[in-house]
Amino acid sequence: MAKQKVPVKHYQRLSKLFPEALSALENLGSAVRNSGPIKGKTAELIQLAGAAAVQSEGSVHSHTRRAVQEGASKEEIRHTMLLLISTIGFPRASAALRWAEDILSKTKKK
Repeated sequence: MAKQKVPVKHYQRLSKLFPEALSALENLGSAVRNSGPIKGKTAELIQLAGAAAVQSEGSVHSHTRRAVQEGASKEEIRHTMLLLISTIGFPRASAALRWAEDILSKTKKK
């Protein structure tokens, strides 16, 4: 069961400008998520780590939100960022953690 997404304004603009392309992108995302055994919270934490690795602030925000919606705790999200230090380096992991905190600071969950 797909949860309601909360798209950001830029994404909404792109959806209006390029509806077919964004629909295809969403369909690809759904197909990839449904193609294997990794689901929910774990899948979102993996995607969050990938977003951090490529230094995509918007994607870190999005996957942090989605991970929380899937039941990830603030501690699990922070630990995900911490685990990246030896892979992507402290400055990049620290920046990604700061972006995740943008979302976590607005979240009531632990």
